[in-house]
Amino acid sequence: MNNPVDWLLGLFSLDIGIDLGTANTLVHVKNRGIVINEPSVVAIDISSRRRNKVKAVGSEAKEMVGRTPSHIVAIRPLQDGVISDFDVTEQMIHHFIGKVHGGRFGAARPRVVIGIPSGVTEVEKRAVRDAAISAGAREAGLVEEPMAAAIGAGLPVTESIGSMIVDIGGGTTEVAVISLGGIVVSRSIRVAGDEMNEDIINYARQKYNLLIGERMAERSKIEIGSAYPLERERTMILRGRNLITGLPEAVEVSSVEIREALSGSVQVIVDAVKATLDETPPELVADLMEYGIVLAGGGALLQGLAQRLQDETRMHVYVADNPLTAVAMGTGMILEKPEFYRETLTSMQRKATIR
Repeated sequence: MNNPVDWLLGLFSLDIGIDLGTANTLVHVKNRGIVINEPSVVAIDISSRRRNKVKAVGSEAKEMVGRTPSHIVAIRPLQDGVISDFDVTEQMIHHFIGKVHGGRFGAARPRVVIGIPSGVTEVEKRAVRDAAISAGAREAGLVEEPMAAAIGAGLPVTESIGSMIVDIGGGTTEVAVISLGGIVVSRSIRVAGDEMNEDIINYARQKYNLLIGERMAERSKIEIGSAYPLERERTMILRGRNLITGLPEAVEVSSVEIREALSGSVQVIVDAVKATLDETPPELVADLMEYGIVLAGGGALLQGLAQRLQDETRMHVYVADNPLTAVAMGTGMILEKPEFYRETLTSMQRKATIR
């Protein structure tokens, strides 16, 4: 039986869905939509008497990355889609729950549904659930991110029709074929947005002896990165430090070069989609040929990726209407229709009730 105090406080709490991403955390509030979309970054003061005092969370903390004095450390508590620092993740969730409730955190005991990568272990699932409970949730349900993304993208996940989703986040790419409220075939690879940024950093170092930061790499990926030849190739300036002279330097690079830098990671994603299709039952493949493959996540916005996958798979591939927010929207929809989507929660959680 639920704690009666939690039940009473729950009456005054807002049910929230969380897309706990490696790069960004999005929070969806029941009947209000997405209210928080901030980087998954926490800045910690390691010199404080209170061990690891949190200085900033989200956008404010991301501004500090690469710019902090020695006693402040800006970290990302999730690596490759899983929790690498439990305490900091708990404090980050705590912060976002408090922000949703306007600072009335002590009086908040919300029900929470959190999106997790499909490849995580039972131990990692329990870590996410425990972090949410410790951060103040009275109930915590877990849903696999490709399932949440498919629900958020409006796919008929509970019907006997096969749907395929490719969710390319910051730390992981999730490929899944879904039917009758469950994942039939899935593949989770740790090649996604962060790996693409690393590819660009390595390319600039090897070709131009230029050391650039993660933010500059991400900017070039967003502005001129592509997975398929563009109608009009473009250029931009990369700014960093010359590794030979040690002095600041600016280099002009073209979209062709950035595409070359990204080619390895893009090919890994293409191969993961093909391998998933290879394992899919023929009846569901027939459905996919009719209805196509949906791309979600920030990586879905890479120019020409849908076209590249379409050429490789010979199926219709399109980007979801809301690729960046699909997982968070999906968690919110589960909270709004819990009975309808009950089967979509992960097996560890089916015993728990998200009513």
